[in-house]
Amino acid sequence: QVRLVQSGGGLVQAGGSLRLSCAASGRTFSFYALGWFRQAPGKEREFVAAISWSGADTDYVDSVKGRFTVSRDNAQSTAYLQMSSLKPEDTAVYYCAAGKSLERLRRSYDYWGRGTQVTVSS
Repeated sequence: QVRLVQSGGGLVQAGGSLRLSCAASGRTFSFYALGWFRQAPGKEREFVAAISWSGADTDYVDSVKGRFTVSRDNAQSTAYLQMSSLKPEDTAVYYCAAGKSLERLRRSYDYWGRGTQVTVSS
């Protein structure tokens, strides 16, 4: 079992930055890939970014490439999503999730955080 505790959401103006954190406890964090997803009101939960267990590989949805950076610190059992040049369309609840491999599919992830709200005002 892996427990994921998220922090770092909030309200920011367009063009601003936020960093989300996802702290893990339980089974060894470094065994798992870590994904970030988001869900806007009335929309499906969508893939945003992911990082492999070692941190060597990353993947991003096209809409955030060049603006978001996913990273992890296995010694601290924490993953991060650094978000810059934020846009109003980035407004959503953001979720982190742990899974066995770096994937874009929600069903590939076994453990989920409870989500944190990110609101970008125009």
